[in-house]
Amino acid sequence: MNRLANEVSPYLRQHKDNPVDWYAWGDEAFAAAAERGVPILLSVGYSACHWCHVMAHECFEDAEVAREMNVQFVNVKVDREERPDVDAVYMEAVQALTGRGGWPMTVFLTPDGKPFYGGTYFPKPSFLQLMAAITDVWQNRRDDVDTNVNALMDALSRSEISAPASVLPGSDLLDHAVGSLAANFDREWGGFGAAPKFPSTMNVDLLLRSWTVSGNVSARDIAVETLDAMAAGGMHDHLGGGFARYSVDRQWLVPHFEKMLYDQALLLRIYVHAAVSTGEERFSRVAHNIVSYVLRDLRHPEGGFYSAEDADSADLDGHHHEGWFYTWTPREIRSILPSPVADLVTQWFSITESGNFEGRNILTRHHSRSDYIPPSEISDAMRVLFETRTTRPRPLLDNKVLTEWNGLMLSSLAEAAFLFDNDEWLAAALVNGEFLLRELRTNTGRWQRSWHEDGTPRARHAALAADLAAIVDAFTRLGEASGESRWVGHAVDAADQLLDNHWDPELGGLFTTANDAERLVVRQKDLLDNATPSANSLAAVALLRLGALTGESRFANHADRILQLLDPVMRRAPSAAGNSLAALHLRLAGVSELVIPGPLGAFAPSVRRAWRPNLVLAWGETDSSPIWEGRTAGHAYLCHDHVCMSPSVDAASLDEQLAPSHQ
Repeated sequence: MNRLANEVSPYLRQHKDNPVDWYAWGDEAFAAAAERGVPILLSVGYSACHWCHVMAHECFEDAEVAREMNVQFVNVKVDREERPDVDAVYMEAVQALTGRGGWPMTVFLTPDGKPFYGGTYFPKPSFLQLMAAITDVWQNRRDDVDTNVNALMDALSRSEISAPASVLPGSDLLDHAVGSLAANFDREWGGFGAAPKFPSTMNVDLLLRSWTVSGNVSARDIAVETLDAMAAGGMHDHLGGGFARYSVDRQWLVPHFEKMLYDQALLLRIYVHAAVSTGEERFSRVAHNIVSYVLRDLRHPEGGFYSAEDADSADLDGHHHEGWFYTWTPREIRSILPSPVADLVTQWFSITESGNFEGRNILTRHHSRSDYIPPSEISDAMRVLFETRTTRPRPLLDNKVLTEWNGLMLSSLAEAAFLFDNDEWLAAALVNGEFLLRELRTNTGRWQRSWHEDGTPRARHAALAADLAAIVDAFTRLGEASGESRWVGHAVDAADQLLDNHWDPELGGLFTTANDAERLVVRQKDLLDNATPSANSLAAVALLRLGALTGESRFANHADRILQLLDPVMRRAPSAAGNSLAALHLRLAGVSELVIPGPLGAFAPSVRRAWRPNLVLAWGETDSSPIWEGRTAGHAYLCHDHVCMSPSVDAASLDEQLAPSHQ
């Protein structure tokens, strides 16, 4: 075993038996490189990554490759999910060098951590050639190394010195973004652009927001068609619920099979929003299936949510294949179900002898995108198939608990529990909130990023801006769902930690790392919405909503400065700024507060029907917030900026007061 045997990250421990002399990220590795006078070979990946496993098998488990790595370099392995701050710095360098990125990521660094060359996946022959070339350049052409270092360091510093706009962006940005999404919409298959297709959850939510608040029917239609296409396709696990990370093709047929917690969180949000805003039952069914999957397969017994399930799984002979756990042959179907039912299932899911993926069949309705909720007879058969599937070897589980991803899931789960009036979901959300408070904070109250039950300590790695922003939003929404004001108080504490430790007083916005955190080669700001919201856009939404509930204008003021910093990103790349644009939409449309002193009682149905993305809810326990002053139990109050614009109303008239025309 190498040094990674002492780590708790499931991904790092996957490499503990490699013949490579791996180091974890840290001072020991940099000191060794400086002492030996050799470069660092940095390899970054994550547990559920298929191509990470491929490169590990071809290169890191190979004695010849490992020998060259050990002689020529100090080798460092990083779990990008534990250390997204490290990953982001060097991914930006790789993208500047090659024009693309991805994992596994391979980067060559000077002993002080500065990058000079990098790429992604390399097969064994190419990797051996690359290492020989890097060693030649390092030993004989050091000027070339210095040239690359200087160019890349300039590129890496751009987010740190990005200048904000002088004023708050206007609604023209929103109009341009919605128009850009419409122009890029795939009218035949749904979604945006060509293959590979990702869920684009934040862009879909922006379209739903435009429909719900502004009445943009075209935006609604694009969102609905995309949601239907994803739910009907192979990316959706029709038997077990939940979604794979993306589709490798334009048709949403073949997924990249890993299942990530953050995708479940963000997809749950948009299917819940679609269900409530359109009234379509099929979106509600998809949302229920997502929650069922997460609570069944991704939940620690004490309430934390695990990170991911792998793309690969073992067949009955023990050989690993991508997606084997999820795929079927007609023979397997017929061996489980009686003939008439087997015939119905194979027709419903277009199962053939030749298959649609490596001789097997991904279950899909992608040719019948508006008809993916099965009739009862097929639903019964699907339950039998699901139970049979549970006897197969499961994909590997990455059972670390990440604060950011748990925050995203908690936000969506709390909102879904409230809107669907589901006590079981609310109970799970409350247990998750308690888990995060108990396990992911130090004795001094500082938040940590990653938790694993095998670790000592269990929580480790200082929280990043995205972790804290996700907690602020999650606890705010948990307070709205439960009526317990203590959660809003915890959200305020996390917001204070975020602004005290990550805020840039000169240019505004949030640095990824805290003021007292480990110093990387640059201190970046997370500005682009990718698979997850950027730290800054997530904070903008959370601070606007928290400010509305607490009446503390400082939160909204910081959100305004973040939006000014994000202005260039929203203008230049609206498709990579979906959550930033949602924050702007929230700011420009205004946050409306619904105040109900005491229990929801008879108000509950009207409140749930009235969902809109710019509505925040305070109910249940009274506290010292200005929003409660002078309010009388048994009435509802609609307020804006803590000024009640509507008279108090009883349950019978609340529907009229909450109509969109009164928003």
